Amino acid sequence: MSSAEFAGGRLHRKPSLYQRISDLADFDSHPAEVAENVAQEPIDILAPDEKRKRERFIPVTRFALLDRLTKSYLWPPGHAAEARRFFRYLDYWRQQQYFAMLLDLEQTYEAFSPDSDLLMTRSFSDDDRAVLQHRVFEGVESLLVRANYERIDPTDVEVILTRESHYGLDLFVDMQAFERIAIYYRGASNRKYERRRIRKFLHKEEFDVPIFQRLFLMFKLKSAEARVEEVMREKKLSREAAENWVARRRQHLPPGINDRHIYLKLFKNIPRTDVEMIFPNTEVRFRSMDKLRLGVTAGGGLGMGAVGAAGKLALLLSNPIAAMGALAGLGGIAVRQAMGFLNQKQRYMVVMAQNLYFHTMADNRGVILKIAARGAEEDVKEEMLLYSVLAKEPASRADLPSIDLAIENYLTHTFGVKIDFEIDDALDRLIRDGIVTEKPDGTFVTLPPAEAAKHIDAQWDLFLDHLPDPISSEGYEFEGKSVPNP
Repeated sequence: MSSAEFAGGRLHRKPSLYQRISDLADFDSHPAEVAENVAQEPIDILAPDEKRKRERFIPVTRFALLDRLTKSYLWPPGHAAEARRFFRYLDYWRQQQYFAMLLDLEQTYEAFSPDSDLLMTRSFSDDDRAVLQHRVFEGVESLLVRANYERIDPTDVEVILTRESHYGLDLFVDMQAFERIAIYYRGASNRKYERRRIRKFLHKEEFDVPIFQRLFLMFKLKSAEARVEEVMREKKLSREAAENWVARRRQHLPPGINDRHIYLKLFKNIPRTDVEMIFPNTEVRFRSMDKLRLGVTAGGGLGMGAVGAAGKLALLLSNPIAAMGALAGLGGIAVRQAMGFLNQKQRYMVVMAQNLYFHTMADNRGVILKIAARGAEEDVKEEMLLYSVLAKEPASRADLPSIDLAIENYLTHTFGVKIDFEIDDALDRLIRDGIVTEKPDGTFVTLPPAEAAKHIDAQWDLFLDHLPDPISSEGYEFEGKSVPNP
């Protein structure tokens, strides 16, 4: 009678969340077959939505899930309010745990931050910086995985260095300039844009543009000396020629950027075909159509100018002033054509800068804070969904594939989203915090909502007592006056 309701003098049983979402799932497929099918899905991020691998990101706010999962008819009488209280406790508890992780990561990143206005009180050797650099990359990438971001392999040139561009730009990125680089995305979807088509008499038409709702970039440049050595080996150049080659490549870098810092960037709604825009060393190149158009214009202009000037040049001895005027006019035509090339490239640079201005979300330390907040939110959403099943239905480890599939179908039918639910990670966290206990036979025992809330309350009271010391930092303190952070 726990989940029953009286209506009109007759007893009616309301289906539990697990029963409702199980009805939506296709259990004709064996869980092993489902897992195999998921593993074989295409991983091309430029593929259509129906052919791409499902993401782990749950594109629903935790507040929406909290409201849906704590409806009174889904719980025994009086338990819905207790479940809501427990979920709020769980939310604060996860945020506090992530904040503790941030303390260590922020301390480590301070040695590489390009934005810090604090004094540096420690000196680091090259070996120290190598250890700290590894910690920064590993720590940030761990947060990204927790926040359900998907990694893009920087060596996948078919995805990153694509020739096709939504903004009509031909971009080039020298990926060899980076000592270490990490690229992640979340929320690969489509957005509607409008354009006028000549064949439709300039009427507007809508079209889909594949985008990344969130795109993350973290990189550290190679030192100039290391890059010169590489170019000497790869291109068989002398040191002077290699230095000139590297200098030409690095002239595209923004002022102030250097190889001692680690840069983090977070963007929103970046077209998937314009990933090159986010790199610091992006070169804007002319498209084939631009080269043809500008070449024809320049060739025609110079040709006409040369024909007109030919007759006047024949008067060089009899009328030198007219001949000099013809040469000046021909030179002016050449200058105008050269300026046409430069202006077109400048217009492309303006287009890229304007678009990045509206796509940028956060930089450096701000990126770490945002990702940590999203990681805590993703954890809580996964745990609320799983707890809502385990707290009301007897289950064992053998039932996990069916529960996983049922939750995915619940999200699809309730919110219209298709995800790859991470049931193992959510279960591990609930077990680690003592909310769920696994018996030797594989069955799960889950604390009721009221007891679960009290348990989190007790965990919170002990949190500061067991707070770990920060990881010892490399380097050594300055004996004298500290120096500004470069």
